Parts: sequence; C-alpha cells; structure tokens
Amino acid sequence: MAHYKAEQDDWLIVYLKYLLFVFNFFFWVGGAAVMAVGVWTLVEKSGYLSVLASSTFAASAYILIFAGALVMVTGFLGFGAVIREDRSCLSTYFCLLLVIFLVELVAGVLAHLYYQRLSDELKQHLARTLAENYRQPGAADITTSVDRLQQDFKCCGSNSSADWQHSAYILSQEAEGRRVPDSCCKTVVTRCGQRAHPSNIYKVEGGCITKLEQFLADHLLLMGAVGIGVACLQICGMVLTCCLHQRLQLHFY
Repeated sequence: MAHYKAEQDDWLIVYLKYLLFVFNFFFWVGGAAVMAVGVWTLVEKSGYLSVLASSTFAASAYILIFAGALVMVTGFLGFGAVIREDRSCLSTYFCLLLVIFLVELVAGVLAHLYYQRLSDELKQHLARTLAENYRQPGAADITTSVDRLQQDFKCCGSNSSADWQHSAYILSQEAEGRRVPDSCCKTVVTRCGQRAHPSNIYKVEGGCITKLEQFLADHLLLMGAVGIGVACLQICGMVLTCCLHQRLQLHFY
C-alpha cells in the first residue's frame, strides 16, 4: 500500500511538473508580448506624449516594459525550478510571480484611472497647448508632437481649424500670414497654411481631440487586455507552483 502511494505521488509530481512547464512557456511568451506592447507604445507613439498634460500614459507603458522583462527572467527561473525540482527555487519563483502580479495590478489601475479622465484632460489641455506653446521658445518637443499629430491623424486644431485663430504663433510675425500651421495641409509645402480652405487643409469634425482620444483609449484597452491575460496566467502558475511545492515536500518527507 505504501509502495502504491509512493508511485501515485511520483505520478502526481510528474503531472504537475509538465503542467507547470507548459504554463511557464505560455507565461514567458505572455511576458514577451507585454514588453513588446510597452516598447511599441513608447517608440512608435512617443511623438504624441508631449501634448498630454500628465505622464500617466507613459508611466503605464514603462511599468508594462518592466513587468514584461521581469516575466521573461522569471520564466527562465521557472524552467530551472521545474527541471531540478528545487523547492527553494519554486518558492522564489512563486514570490516573483506575486511581485509581477502586483506590478501589473498597479499598471492596470493607472491605465483605468487615466482612461476615466482622458476626455477631460484633452479638452482642457490640448487647446491651450496649441494656443500658447506651439512654435514658442523652449517648446520644440510640443511643436513636433502637434505637427506629427495633425499629419498622422489628418486633422487640424483641437476642436477645429478655427482654434488656430487665437494661437500665439498664428498671431505673430513669424507665421508670415499663415492662418493655420503648414502641418494642417493635405500636402505640406512651405507656407501652405496661408490658405485655410477645405480643399487645402484638413477640416475634420471634432478636430484632433476626437482622434487622439480614440487612439489613446484603444492603446489603454490593449495594454489592459494584455496585462489581464498575463495576470490570469500568473494566478494559474501560483496555484500550480504551490501544489508542486507541497507534493515535493510530502514526497521527500
């Protein structure tokens, strides 16, 4: 009877090892996906970050990158712990899974809070940025961000092209008679902004606010979905790790 129980314990340990090994593979792939989403958000879309009032969007992306890198390192530790059946490694692995879960939870909360006040922030901040900071001394990053925003989203102004009428840049001599910046033009050439006709510039209903808000909302949802998916994997991993650790403890004692 004792021999049968020992064989049963051996079978359960092998079964748990295979389950944890398979989980760890998907967990590692999930970590790579989390890190890729964070890096892509910052590298490809960083041109819009200067027009945002807060750094919450960027902070969420940085947290995802950190969590993804930690997941990938933890994944290698998990493979080693499973192969060696080392209980101390399994304990460390479990603790790291818990830390990563908490980090992703923070990122998720930040993304959710930012999503809730995204519209108000854009309405209050973007129009003021266009009016007060565009082409002004010390605001080169904002100028580049606004130009890229208008070209990428094919829009002009915060709510409409009329917003530029009150811009410090348009009212200055530097504008050289432009009614809107050249980045509002469908085909950008020098001083094309002197002609603010729909055939020449983008006249989009809702202006740039609507498009930027949708863009940021989509990215926040993507970051949240990826984070939730990996978090669910982590819960499974923590349960499997506890079960394997307990079985190994009973097996050796």
